[in-house]
Amino acid sequence: MNVKLPKNNSGMGGGNMQSMLRQAQKMQEDMAALQAELETREYEVSAGGGMVKVTITGKKEIKAMEIQPEIVDPDDIETLADVLTAAVNEAIRKVEDTAAEEMNKITGAMGLPGGMPGLF
Repeated sequence: MNVKLPKNNSGMGGGNMQSMLRQAQKMQEDMAALQAELETREYEVSAGGGMVKVTITGKKEIKAMEIQPEIVDPDDIETLADVLTAAVNEAIRKVEDTAAEEMNKITGAMGLPGGMPGLF
């Protein structure tokens, strides 16, 4: 976003506007860099008292899943399904919460709402 304003400062605060645009451009660049960095991160989350562990990337892609043999009961598949669902949902929530917190650090400085819905 390269915007050039005329240097005609006819009392309309052109200098302030240029400064604000520079700040906005810097914030946009910082947000893009942060988003790229967040996508490279990996998170590990567990559920069911550690019976299931999920590794997820910042792109919300499940990279690995560990299941302890003790939780596998052929007569109770429903419990296993519930724990897997909880683990995956917690992993997604962790990625989203971390991204929102990190974006807040950038957008909060300008008084903008963090998280930027739809950005992730």
